[in-house]
Amino acid sequence: MGTKLLFISLFLVIFASPPPLQAAECKVEDRKCVLAIIESEAAKIEKKAWRDQTYRELAKTKAFEGDMEGALAVVDKIETPDTQALTIRGIGMMAADKKLSKERYDSVFSMLRAKAETIKHPPSYAIALTYIAMSQAFAGDNDGAWKTASEMKNDALRHKAYGETAEIQAEFGNFDAAMKSIKFIDSLAFRNKAYATISKILAQKDLYPDAMTAALKIDNAYKKATALQYVLDQQNPRDVERRQPHK
Repeated sequence: MGTKLLFISLFLVIFASPPPLQAAECKVEDRKCVLAIIESEAAKIEKKAWRDQTYRELAKTKAFEGDMEGALAVVDKIETPDTQALTIRGIGMMAADKKLSKERYDSVFSMLRAKAETIKHPPSYAIALTYIAMSQAFAGDNDGAWKTASEMKNDALRHKAYGETAEIQAEFGNFDAAMKSIKFIDSLAFRNKAYATISKILAQKDLYPDAMTAALKIDNAYKKATALQYVLDQQNPRDVERRQPHK
């Protein structure tokens, strides 16, 4: 009788509930299945830093797959505020790269902003807003980026957000938008740094007239001269090693 009861107990343990999903049950092409395993395994990680890092990468991959809502849900499982902010950045940049409709972007960035509002650590919260503004600029939503940056209370981080937005706009060759972003910066030091940075970016893209215009906006003789020299050297390198050899 004892053996029979033991057999029945084992039967119930094995067959009463389905076993957890195993990697062997997934085909590598079934990415949703693999992501489900990663999420299950992440919950078992005892060290918080490693667990949060795993969730961060999982959220970015879900966003890459187009599952923005699923990606945002993962943010709630992350305990470290800085990692939450970095995850919001990752989701935003993945979304920006998807070339979505304006309506979908409005929805995604609205959800990202709502998620950022749940971050209780003020510096991490401000950084999350910076990342959202950068993502909006990357998606071509300049008005949204400016609005997000304008709502930041910390002066230094707000200036940084405008500067980062200008850099992305310069990378896209959108000179007018980059210059407008910099005009929102109240600090002369931050503004000079931003002008110098986008001047360099534009020069590297061979947009020399725009690069020179940005350099001339710098209100510091040394930094202005340095920026202008960089434009000249990028346009026609003085360095012998950078020039093409004579044939």
